[in-house]
Amino acid sequence: MRRTVALACRILANAGLASDILGHVSVRAGAGTLLVRCRGPREEGLLFTTEQDVHLVGLDGENRPLDGWSAPAELPIHTEVLRARPEVDAVVHAHPPGVLLAGLADLPLRPVFGAYNIPAARLSLDGVPVYPRSVLVRRPELGREVVAAMGSAPVCVLRGHGIVTVGSGEHAVEQAVVRALNLEVLAGLALELARLGRPVADLPPEDVAELPDLGSAFNDLQIWRHQLARLRLAGLDLPEAEG
Repeated sequence: MRRTVALACRILANAGLASDILGHVSVRAGAGTLLVRCRGPREEGLLFTTEQDVHLVGLDGENRPLDGWSAPAELPIHTEVLRARPEVDAVVHAHPPGVLLAGLADLPLRPVFGAYNIPAARLSLDGVPVYPRSVLVRRPELGREVVAAMGSAPVCVLRGHGIVTVGSGEHAVEQAVVRALNLEVLAGLALELARLGRPVADLPPEDVAELPDLGSAFNDLQIWRHQLARLRLAGLDLPEAEG
């Protein structure tokens, strides 16, 4: 799980969703704990995350001995989501620039396309909730505000800040990462349509009915493997010998 979290951080950074040292990924580890990307003693940013940067902390926010690492200041995003939603197994917090700009411009992430990207289309069809405060979510009560804004959705925009996405099951981290990537796709389209200044209608119901759920193996795992290949191409894959 440490390796998967580390790779998730590298993928998010390589895709432009997590610049420099900002952002973090977590996954349930059982017995009231989670594994989360921490800040290291020789911090180099998410693009260079290693397994040694991923540490065990408690859902109660209590840090286990971290040997020079520190838990992220916004740990309450992870702990409060995981405490409130037992079906959730992984949480991503990132700062995608497209989502940031779309949020600041009050551009809704509308369902204007279909088969171009079916998982992204489904996110927009279900509605993307927005947490309206541009605050550092460093206290449990602020984490609970995020949870309330998010509701039962798999994604949430933090206006003027970033995003939260979640995943469930055996491949929860992969699912949360792909959802983050798809939010940025939605935001990019919203920004470009606004720039063009052309009205575009939402996808009609008869087209929505023709968008199948291709399943997590296609929607999440194949995209995950593609992103891993991009890391390898860039020379950024995690060494097999590590850990």
